[in-house]
Amino acid sequence: MSGTDKTKVGLEIAGPVVILVEPQLGENIGMAARAMGNFALTELRLVNPRDGWPNIAAQRAAAGADHIIDHVRLFDTLPEAIADLDLVFATTARSHDQAKPVMGPEAAAREMQGQIAAGGRAGILFGRERAGLTNEEVARANRIVTYPVNPGFASLNLAQAVLLMGYEWFKLVTSGALPFAMPERSERSSQEQMEAFFENLVRELDRVEFLRPAEKRETMLVNLRNIFFRMEPSRQDIHTLHGVVMAIAEGRKGPAKGGVLDSEQATRLRALIAEQGTVANLPDSRGSLRGLARLLRRNPTDAERALWHALSRDRRFAGQFKRQTPVGRHIPDFVSFIHRLAIELVGADESEGVVTDRAARRAWLESRDYRVTEVKAADVEADLEQELVRLQAMIAEAK
Repeated sequence: MSGTDKTKVGLEIAGPVVILVEPQLGENIGMAARAMGNFALTELRLVNPRDGWPNIAAQRAAAGADHIIDHVRLFDTLPEAIADLDLVFATTARSHDQAKPVMGPEAAAREMQGQIAAGGRAGILFGRERAGLTNEEVARANRIVTYPVNPGFASLNLAQAVLLMGYEWFKLVTSGALPFAMPERSERSSQEQMEAFFENLVRELDRVEFLRPAEKRETMLVNLRNIFFRMEPSRQDIHTLHGVVMAIAEGRKGPAKGGVLDSEQATRLRALIAEQGTVANLPDSRGSLRGLARLLRRNPTDAERALWHALSRDRRFAGQFKRQTPVGRHIPDFVSFIHRLAIELVGADESEGVVTDRAARRAWLESRDYRVTEVKAADVEADLEQELVRLQAMIAEAK
């Protein structure tokens, strides 16, 4: 299992010594060291490794357990390797017909920990990959450890055997504490909040005629209610679900991709807003201005959509303009803060109120050193490239 959190400090716990007797492959030594690192075992001893030591294959297979590999102790014989230990366990899948206690890894871990807690030293012997430990080697141990495995297929990989023993020991000394838990959630939503959300959901589903045919409506409502009530959502979950439902209902599709109005309706919306004198006289004009800008961005006219597509993707202008962005208390159709240039789209048959509002907006912007250019919507739809060339020339003149 991958995913080590590099920000966390490893545990330092006095534990048993791991002794590999005549290991054959460097890769197995490295993987055994990695398994030891998983469970805070740090002392590894090797008895006469077949391919010598140090071993590059072991270092590669250790996968970061350098603190173990770099401090390996090498011995020529098993008696030398266990001379300073008080309690030795031999792992084996065979009985060896020796009259000494046989235990599973969990019981062995308890006895090891008792010995270590009392100031003694304990070690675990692991044999060769191919043949395991010999009778003589097992005879030098105080206890036999065997794993509860399939009797017809009892052989374990060397690293697997080390890992299982390390797991039982680590679980014991840490009381089975897990490295992390589920993050705290906001408190569970109340029945009142659930009902408010469900009413909102049903209202929107009725608008799109989802709950039909009529004779199945009640059954569908019961099924829907059960889905959400089984979830036991938190208050934050309900807030999120409310937002999802409203976003779908309002048709939010992102800037310049169309909103809840078609182009003709969007044109009328802009005219209506202009005739009302924007938002300068509203009590909370700043908040209202941002909301209005979002509304206008979601509902572009055909000409505005075409011009924005060009301004945002053409290399001559890309990244230089913003659409329906407040400048002070006004919202020009397009603005470049880099070039201090505003673009106003002029529709056909505009009312006197729209013309007056645009003139006031232009005067306000020009008084603050913005240049304002007016582009007819009809010209954009007829020959967009010509308008872009004109705009490029205006930018070049100002440099």
